[in-house]
Amino acid sequence: MIKHISKHAPWSVLTSTLLLAACSMAPSYERPQELRPEQWSYHSTASAAPTAETTADPDAQRPTGSGSLLNTTVAAPDWQDLVKDPYLRELVYLALTNNRDLRQALLNVEAARAQYQIKRADRLPNLAAQGSGIRQRLPADLSGTGTSAIQETYQAGIGLTAFEVDLFGRVSSLSQAALQQYLATEQATRGVKISLIAEVIQAYVTRHGAQRRHALTQQTLASMQLSLALTQKRHQAGTATLLDFFEAQELVEQAKVSLERVDRQQRQASNALALLVGVHDLTPLLPYVPVSEAASESVLVQEIALGVPSDLLLLRPDILAAEHQLRASNANIGAARAAFFPRISLTGAFGSASADLSSLFNSGQRAWSFAPQITLPIFDGGRNRANLSLAKLRKDQAVASYEKSIQVAFSEVLDALAATDTLGREETAQRRLTKNSEAALRIAEARYLAGVDNHLRYLDAQRRDFANRTALVEVNTQRQLAFAALYRAQGGGWQADDTE
Repeated sequence: MIKHISKHAPWSVLTSTLLLAACSMAPSYERPQELRPEQWSYHSTASAAPTAETTADPDAQRPTGSGSLLNTTVAAPDWQDLVKDPYLRELVYLALTNNRDLRQALLNVEAARAQYQIKRADRLPNLAAQGSGIRQRLPADLSGTGTSAIQETYQAGIGLTAFEVDLFGRVSSLSQAALQQYLATEQATRGVKISLIAEVIQAYVTRHGAQRRHALTQQTLASMQLSLALTQKRHQAGTATLLDFFEAQELVEQAKVSLERVDRQQRQASNALALLVGVHDLTPLLPYVPVSEAASESVLVQEIALGVPSDLLLLRPDILAAEHQLRASNANIGAARAAFFPRISLTGAFGSASADLSSLFNSGQRAWSFAPQITLPIFDGGRNRANLSLAKLRKDQAVASYEKSIQVAFSEVLDALAATDTLGREETAQRRLTKNSEAALRIAEARYLAGVDNHLRYLDAQRRDFANRTALVEVNTQRQLAFAALYRAQGGGWQADDTE
């Protein structure tokens, strides 16, 4: 039993307990070992040596960036390096400012930060200025003098309210868990930003491809209408059959159907882009593609370095968020373990007290109180043990989620690499096919007008040429979409400073 407490007792005890509050019962964190290659396990199926045919034709060269990735360590591109279209750049900037999903994600980060600050504040004493006054009447049988009396008591000072001495790291573990939750939310917001950029790029590319197909269809429709008029004149002159006229008219109607279909796709892509950007009217930012430019190239760069070290995946926002969740679960185990041990809380006050308000702050009126409290769990119906088991299970769940995030990341990147590689060669082959069909159409038209071939062969050449040119635009669009998917799969680019 304490016989005597000096006048400095409350502060010395408080200082000692604060120095003792440095123990943590959370298990040491170790990042799970991932089964991953040192670099991408990815090979191109294309031959390393170009053939004589591809050497002679510049268009037949395989696009830069495809091929083996085993001996390269190139950083992933940032979106500014990927996008070369000025209109698309402006749309991305607008989306980063106006998109509602991104705004909500940023607010979630602020909420998580506030929650962490609340938990962190629990690690420090809560000091508050206090003042109180009591005036009461005591009856005679309760008064020490045997007569009724009026008593007054006034106090003023600084008080410490129920501060928990964190001897076993419960409060610090909860604070650490809140910090990791905040960091996980921050990484999730970074993932939302990267996904938003990729979605804006993909929506713009989809609309641009539909616009190019629309212009191409308009051009083809005009050509087919001229051919229909010529066939009608030949039929009236007796040099073409009625069947020739109906077949030419069929091509015109097919082109009109295609035009309406592509127009619908273009409008829907514009609406999707407007939703992502968060601006009602995007007309000033959506350029019109003239018919003469219907076969223009893409809005993204066509040369992209694909060789990225596999460590880059550990910088993806979803993987970092999963690891922060794992760290938070690890800290919660420490808090659950500390619940088995005694909990010490301190309450105290230091100031002055007086029976007379006018002499409250006079010399000699100093007063203090110090009330430590210890709570030792004896029986709780197994609640603490169940909480500890739950914390361990949630950590196991976090480990599984972390490992799955890595597996999904590898799968997405490899899929994107395969798409960019194969679509590059597909576009080259489709470009050759389109050139051949254009030449075949010119020859078929000349032979038909000269009366050498029948009208059916000329119509087949028109169909093949339109289908091949439309397919070329489509494969080019798909290749650009693959570039955007690769940007997102690689975590939106990487800089050396981001490793921290």
